[in-house]
Amino acid sequence: MTPPRRTRRRPQPPPAPQPPRLPQPPRPPSRDAAGAKGPGDNPERLYSVTGSGDGARAELDLVTLIVARSGPPVSATPEQAAVLRLCGTPLSVAELSAYLRLPFSTMTVLLTELIAAELVQARAPIVRQALPDRSLLEAVMHGLQRL
Repeated sequence: MTPPRRTRRRPQPPPAPQPPRLPQPPRPPSRDAAGAKGPGDNPERLYSVTGSGDGARAELDLVTLIVARSGPPVSATPEQAAVLRLCGTPLSVAELSAYLRLPFSTMTVLLTELIAAELVQARAPIVRQALPDRSLLEAVMHGLQRL
């Protein structure tokens, strides 16, 4: 049996340079392209989401928790229905804003409408104590020492 012959690899010639591309004139955006960017990119869309309210807003922070009190009614807008579906468990305003891809200001107006209609409840975030209780730490330490 004869061993296989080895062949030497020869370097490949470099590829031919490509001719430079000329810039193409910008095309007007299509409806599909506008929808692909996201709902927050269109100012008219944000105005239709927030409606024509009186401008009053609830005192909401980014960490305020929102909880739905009931399911979405038939008369709810798609954004309101999405908020009510998402808030089966408490979610912060920042999370809702990210999930729905809406700016914080638009989200506060939308949530103000839902709070006024008593469809959602706003809760203050749970504040933890700055320092844990000393007696609790001692009890944990003694319990670990007994193990």
